[in-house]
Amino acid sequence: MSAHPPDGTPPDRRWQALTICLVAAFMTLLDVSIVNVALPSIRSGLGASPDGLQWILSGYAVAFGLALVPAGRLGDARSRRAVFMTGLALFTLSSAAGGLARTVLWLVVARLVQGVAAGILNPQIAGLIQVLFRGRERGRAFGALGATIGIATAAGPLLGGLLISLAGTQDGWRWVFYVNVPVGLVALPLAWRLLPPPGEGRRRESLDPVGVILLGVGVVALLLPFVQEQQWHGSVKWLLVPAAVVVLAGFLGWERRHRQPLLDLSLFRLRSYALGSAIALLYFAGFTSIFFIFTLYLQNGLHYSALLAGLAITPFALGSAFGSTVGGRLVARFGRPLIAVGLALVALGLAATFLTVRAVPGDHAALATALPLLVGGIGSGLVISPNQAITLSEVPPEGGGSAAGVLQTGQRIGTAVGIAAVGAVFFAAVGTTHGDWAEAFRHGLVVVTAFVLIALCAAVFDVFARRRPAP
Repeated sequence: MSAHPPDGTPPDRRWQALTICLVAAFMTLLDVSIVNVALPSIRSGLGASPDGLQWILSGYAVAFGLALVPAGRLGDARSRRAVFMTGLALFTLSSAAGGLARTVLWLVVARLVQGVAAGILNPQIAGLIQVLFRGRERGRAFGALGATIGIATAAGPLLGGLLISLAGTQDGWRWVFYVNVPVGLVALPLAWRLLPPPGEGRRRESLDPVGVILLGVGVVALLLPFVQEQQWHGSVKWLLVPAAVVVLAGFLGWERRHRQPLLDLSLFRLRSYALGSAIALLYFAGFTSIFFIFTLYLQNGLHYSALLAGLAITPFALGSAFGSTVGGRLVARFGRPLIAVGLALVALGLAATFLTVRAVPGDHAALATALPLLVGGIGSGLVISPNQAITLSEVPPEGGGSAAGVLQTGQRIGTAVGIAAVGAVFFAAVGTTHGDWAEAFRHGLVVVTAFVLIALCAAVFDVFARRRPAP
């Protein structure tokens, strides 16, 4: 392997550029989970209704998913550095606006803009890794990204709880948003200095506005009933799902006929990409739901503070960081079997957590679940970063942003579907068991484990399919 990648960036600067990308990824993914523990503080500070609180959470997720693919395409066709910096600047400004919010509507709009900014940023990160790194170094880079994803998602409740305990219940939630501002202000000039400029002679391709509109409408229609499952009562909302299928089918038909499509459908002929995207969707349906129901169980059932609830999830974050680092180094050697091992470890950790909560009820449950969550976190680290590296391994670097956007859109859809499904089972169990939060948590864990086991079946299928001799 040569010391310099095709874009000519010096080796030291490549890792410095990756650090800037990981800081941005951490900020945007932290905001997926950090707001969960801030909701009581927001309700107290702004007098927010349940509907308002739901939109503060779900608006970010919907806007995030909406922007991913168009932003990935824009970075591929124009300049990843310019698009990255635009997203980072917008995220920093919207975070400041969220912290300054005086009404619920103001905060909801700030969260929507934050979500769009996060969707603009994230595809550029995977696209830049595709361009800057090759071979084993790419696996290490994706390992670092996977560790960042795992830590950011799991550390959100801890950091949020710490900020609220320090700043007070009334206005502590504002610091959940303010904390992004100094980081963004420092990262912006460093991004300009360290990220590679667009290559010379880059062709200015069409951005496919019709495809963008069709995909946007389809994604919003698909996500909305899931992210609003608890607040939008009645069955009418589910009519949006078949409507979304129709719109997305129209999007695929348009893309097949378009000379410069928003989404290169030939990517799904690559088994590594198609199967990896399916595993990501299924795994994120379970992965992010764990923190959702565990935090509710600890805070509502055991009356833990936001800080203690966040501390209880820390073992998973530590395990995920370790597993991602190891997975990034081993993925080139072991490939998909490594992901299957990771999924098996996650399922084992969840099963042990289920049994532990039954055996150790009450206030000591968080301490008792530390080891099972650590095992699950290690397994999670062996899934996220290796799967992303394998999924994008055969994608040409010039299309890395678009491909990463599609992959991450699947992750966002999986997250929304998983939280809706697990949340529905969890809250139904709370009602039928007369407020037994431990029993509801175990019911939710069963659904989470089911998603992980289906993803494991897909990974095992791929392992055996690759060993089968070609006809």
